[in-house]
Amino acid sequence: MNDDGSRLLAQLAFLREVDRLKTVLRRTRLMDGSRQENSAEHSWHIALAAMVLAEHSNMTVDLGRVIKMLLMHDIVEIDAGDTFAYDMAGKASQAERENLAAARLFGILPPDQAAEFLELWAEFEAGETAEAKFATALDRLIPVLQNAANEGGTWRAHGLHRGMVNTRLRPIGDGAAAVWAYVETVLDEAQALDYLAPEP
Repeated sequence: MNDDGSRLLAQLAFLREVDRLKTVLRRTRLMDGSRQENSAEHSWHIALAAMVLAEHSNMTVDLGRVIKMLLMHDIVEIDAGDTFAYDMAGKASQAERENLAAARLFGILPPDQAAEFLELWAEFEAGETAEAKFATALDRLIPVLQNAANEGGTWRAHGLHRGMVNTRLRPIGDGAAAVWAYVETVLDEAQALDYLAPEP
């Protein structure tokens, strides 16, 4: 800690600020259907999924780095909001909104931690390393399980068809091929149950 305590104060200010992630609601509902989940709950769930499913990564990964990425990547939603995966208008401004949010939020931290967290966030967004690919696979997996548990959930509510969902979820295979094979069986069942709209 710095003699004047400024480092600790900056770190505590960051922790106070990121508490706001608990107030950011996502479109997906909890698996019991009782309410929408918040982004902090989503981050916890996918970080835990990394620990549980690490053996299914296509490549050997630094699990600690994957977990750090998963805990960092949605913090920007405090300022930028949760952009729905199929909202094309929202997607157009997403990168700009999230870059500004990352600079502000991580900038609360001491410079060394700000740089580390920004790097983790940027690595996830770029999706090029083995760790980022596995992290992305998990980020996209959990909503599949939630939508299946909720009779189609956001797929049904927004009239999404299999092709649209496949495009969104295909990166799962880049990080965890075995998980993608399972997801395809979930989508087959969802299609049979009319949880997905007919192809146009």
